[in-house]
Amino acid sequence: MKKKWTIKNIAKEVVSTLLLLFVISMVINYVRKPEVNGDIYRLKLTDIYNKSLAMSKYEEEPLVVHFWATWCPTCKLEASNIEALSQKHNVISIAVTSGSNKKIQLFMKEHNLSYKVINDSNGALAKKFGIEAYPTTLIYNRDGKLKFSEVGYSTTLGLQARIALSN
Repeated sequence: MKKKWTIKNIAKEVVSTLLLLFVISMVINYVRKPEVNGDIYRLKLTDIYNKSLAMSKYEEEPLVVHFWATWCPTCKLEASNIEALSQKHNVISIAVTSGSNKKIQLFMKEHNLSYKVINDSNGALAKKFGIEAYPTTLIYNRDGKLKFSEVGYSTTLGLQARIALSN
């Protein structure tokens, strides 16, 4: 007997599919979760405009550290989400093996992005923090503790929810 497609049946199928995708993405995220080793707050970094950035100034506030690359298609899709997040929260992004400061500046300008960017030209910072996949987003609470790590694409709403839950 053929199933009759009604709005209710279609809605059930859509919700079931979305729930399944969510569960699969959580499992993948758990498997790919980095073993973060570094203490981000002890670092003194320089952004792509050669401005010094002491990470200790963020120690008593929520902080989002976003590892990405200009050559990463998922990172490009997620960039506007990170931009929106940076308008309300502390966001430090780390561009891994993405070329010179000028190249990253051009990427930021072409994509109308304004968040802070550290150039990790040789991948040393990513390696120090155990980051192997891009994008990877780390969310620290106001006590300086790493509360969430997200590997892969994240929505603005999802990132905002994680920040809210971290406090």
